[in-house]
Amino acid sequence: MSIPQLFICPISLDLFKDPVTLCTGQTYDRSSIEKWVAAGNLTCPVTMQKLHDLSMVPNHTLRHLIHDWLQPQLGIHRLSINDSLASLKHQLQSHDSTLHDKYETLQRTRALSEESTSRILCLVHSGFFPLLLELLFQEIAPQISQESIEFAEQSLCCALKLLPFAEHKSLNILRQESKLESFKILLEFGTSKIKVGLCHLIEAISSSLDTRELCLMLGRNRGLLRILVQLVEDKFGGGINAISALCSLETNREIMVEEGVVNGLVSYICNGEDLAGSAMATIEVLLGVESGKEAVIEDGNGIRGIVKMVFRVSDHQSSESAVRSLIILCSHSLQAREEAICAGVLTQLLLLLQSQCSCTTKSKARLLLQLLRSNCNQ
Repeated sequence: MSIPQLFICPISLDLFKDPVTLCTGQTYDRSSIEKWVAAGNLTCPVTMQKLHDLSMVPNHTLRHLIHDWLQPQLGIHRLSINDSLASLKHQLQSHDSTLHDKYETLQRTRALSEESTSRILCLVHSGFFPLLLELLFQEIAPQISQESIEFAEQSLCCALKLLPFAEHKSLNILRQESKLESFKILLEFGTSKIKVGLCHLIEAISSSLDTRELCLMLGRNRGLLRILVQLVEDKFGGGINAISALCSLETNREIMVEEGVVNGLVSYICNGEDLAGSAMATIEVLLGVESGKEAVIEDGNGIRGIVKMVFRVSDHQSSESAVRSLIILCSHSLQAREEAICAGVLTQLLLLLQSQCSCTTKSKARLLLQLLRSNCNQ
């Protein structure tokens, strides 16, 4: 259905869920503007005015307008599928339904979610999202059967369809030890589709203030981190995104370094995989802790791998990240400077300076050259 422009958040470009108004008079969805401010931005995203007051006033008028608008939009569908939704939900919740019966019900639920946005909203308002998470993370034996894997994949696909419109606080179900254990089993032994989907859930968890405590919990779970590192070492791109998401919280970074995240990322960039740029940016973040610097220097391919990222014709952002990382490392360690020179960083920097990269990148490259020249003089 066509959503009126007034009802769309300027940041998320989705229908408002919890509209709040800032001191500038602009209205945003609460989760979106909170994420904007939490990232250190102190301006209004639309007007770019400085926010002299960070208070957020609930826009009840807009909320009521959206509610009234939704009723006729969903009314026709509700009349036709309300009984059907209740039936589907009952079958998924019933202890008398077999796994096969529930699987078929999930297939019908998924087909419904693929029809239109209004159908997805009906499913969300009917409470399907937390139910799907319950089914997905029900207790699973370590020796997971093929039938259980197929059921989990279907549950996850349905949940991901609803995720953009659902309350992320439902994901706090993973704070339960048994649910988190099922999550790890699926992430380690599930299909590629399951692994991609679960990594996407980690990204969603890290982006919401409603799941901040859960993000801290996941970033400190050594078993989960070891699985993610293994995914990265197996050249699985989803693992890069999940690790990057967990790194967004500074308190997670020390433990992540201890569990070999840096070494996994170094291995990934050395292989020149598709998401090498994202891996490079995550390494740069982890250099913010002392153990991160030491991990790169002690890794036999650490400095060499970053040097390899300095001159990337089609990815200047990665080049700048690599240069910034080398400035941090070379300022920290004489060994890092010597290894960078031996790895051919001078040639890479000269090529970068002749490329079409940004002025900022060239400025950083010159700074690194000065730092390395002092080492050569010594």
